[in-house]
Amino acid sequence: MLFEPVIGLEIHAQLLTATKIFCGCSTRFGASPNTQVCPVCLGLPGALPVLNRRAVELAIRAAAALGCTVQRESVFARKNYFYPDLPKGYQISQYDRPLATGGFVELGEPGRSRRIGLTRIHLEEDAGKSLHHGFPDSDAVSYLDFNRSGVPLIEIVTEPDLRSAADAAECFSRLREVLVALGVNDGNMEEGSLRCDANVSVRPAGQTVLGTKAEVKNVNSFRYLQKALEFEIARQTDVLEAGGAVHQETRLWDSTTGTTESMRSKEEAHDYRYFPEPDLPPLVVESAWVDEIRASQPELPDARKARFVRDYGLAPYAADLLVRLLAGGADYFEAMVRAGAPAKPAGNWLSGEVRRRLNLAGREDMAAVPIPAEALAELVRLAEEGVVSSTVAKDVLEKMWSGGRSARAIIDAEELAQVGDAGALAALVAAAMAGHPDAVAQYRAGKASSLGFLVGQVMKASGGKANPKVVSDLLRAALGNSG
Repeated sequence: MLFEPVIGLEIHAQLLTATKIFCGCSTRFGASPNTQVCPVCLGLPGALPVLNRRAVELAIRAAAALGCTVQRESVFARKNYFYPDLPKGYQISQYDRPLATGGFVELGEPGRSRRIGLTRIHLEEDAGKSLHHGFPDSDAVSYLDFNRSGVPLIEIVTEPDLRSAADAAECFSRLREVLVALGVNDGNMEEGSLRCDANVSVRPAGQTVLGTKAEVKNVNSFRYLQKALEFEIARQTDVLEAGGAVHQETRLWDSTTGTTESMRSKEEAHDYRYFPEPDLPPLVVESAWVDEIRASQPELPDARKARFVRDYGLAPYAADLLVRLLAGGADYFEAMVRAGAPAKPAGNWLSGEVRRRLNLAGREDMAAVPIPAEALAELVRLAEEGVVSSTVAKDVLEKMWSGGRSARAIIDAEELAQVGDAGALAALVAAAMAGHPDAVAQYRAGKASSLGFLVGQVMKASGGKANPKVVSDLLRAALGNSG
C-alpha cells in the first residue's frame, strides 16, 4: 500500500519590537539572565498588562502580506498550563478569536506555483527559558531565565496542505523571507526568534481521513525540518506497514542521530482551559489602520525577483540567489547598480566570485563582505570597460577584500591596467607564434581552438594585462597574413 504524508506547520516568530508585548522591558537578545524583567512579565500580583501597539502593527503587516483577513475585533485569552519557565502559570495568547484568519503561502515558480493555506495568525507572549546545561550542577538542577517571558510573538498556523518534507521546508523558508522583508522578524533561528513545530501523519494514498499525527517540536533550520519530517514519515509508514498503530505524541529531532525521539505522549488534546483575559479588553483594529499598513508595505521577495528579471535582465537563478539565498544580496546589488555598475555583470560578480568567497568563510550573507557596494561597483565597471582583464579583476577583488583599498588605487599602484595598444602587443603576438609553430600550423589547418591556446600564451606573457580581444584580432590578422 502507498502512503502519503499530511503536514501542517506552526511557526512562532518574534516580533521586532524594542519592548515586550505587555510591558516596557527590553527584548534585546543576549542580556544577563533575569535582567530584563518586571512585575508584569513575571506575573506578580497586582501587575496589569498593557498591549504594545507596535507589536499589533507588525502582526497586521505580516497578515496583510500573507493575504489574511484581519479581524476587526480579536480577543486575548489565558492559556493555562504549568511549566517552570511560565511565571504566571498561564500564557496570554489568542484562541477562538485570533487577529487574522485565512491567507496563503505561495510555493514554486510563477506559472507553476501552488498555494498552502493558512488557518490563522495570532498574537501571544513567549515563555521564559529553562537552562538544563552549562552549569557545574546541571546534573542535579535546572536554572530559569525569564528574559524571554513576555517577548511578543505571532504564531502562523498552516492548513494541513503540505504533502512532502521538501515542501514543508520550502514553506518555512518562504515565510521567513516574507517576515524578514517586512521587518517583522529578524529570521534568526539560532537565537530562537523564529521557531517551527510540524504536525505530520501518513495515510493510504487517496484517502481523505487524516491519520494519527505526531508533533515534531522546535526545529531550528530548514534542512533539519526536512530531515526530521523525512525520518518521521518513514517511521510512521514502517509502523503501519507492519500492522501497528501510530500513537499521538510529541517528538524531538536529534540532529546527531538523524532521528526523532519521543518526548511525551499526547493521547488527547491538552485542556488548556482557555478563557478571555480579564485584564485586557478586546483588540479593535480600525480598517483605516489596516489600509495604511497595506499601503506602506515594502516590496516582497517574489515581486522583487520578478522585477530583477524584468528590469535588470538577470537570469531567474541569479535573481533568486540575490533575493532569497544571499541575505542582503538584493539591497547590495541595487546599491551597485545605482553606483554605476552594469546590472548583469554586477549580478554575475555577486553570484560568482563574491559568493565563492563567502562560502569559503562559511557565510551566506552580505554583512560578511568587507567591501562597500559602491567600491565593488567601481571594480565591475572598470572590468567591463576593459581597463583590467577579468583575471586581473579577480586579483584586484582579493586585494580589496583583505586591504580595504579601492579598485582604482590598486590598479594604479600596481600598474595592472590592461594593455590594449596594438603596437605594444605586436611583439608578444609574434613571440607566441614563433614559440609555438605547431599551434600555428594546426590553426591554419582548420583547428580553430588553437587560436585560444595562442591567446593564452600572449596573456601569460603579458602577466594577464593584455586585452584578449585585441590579442585575438592581432593573431587572426597575423595568421591569415602569413598563411
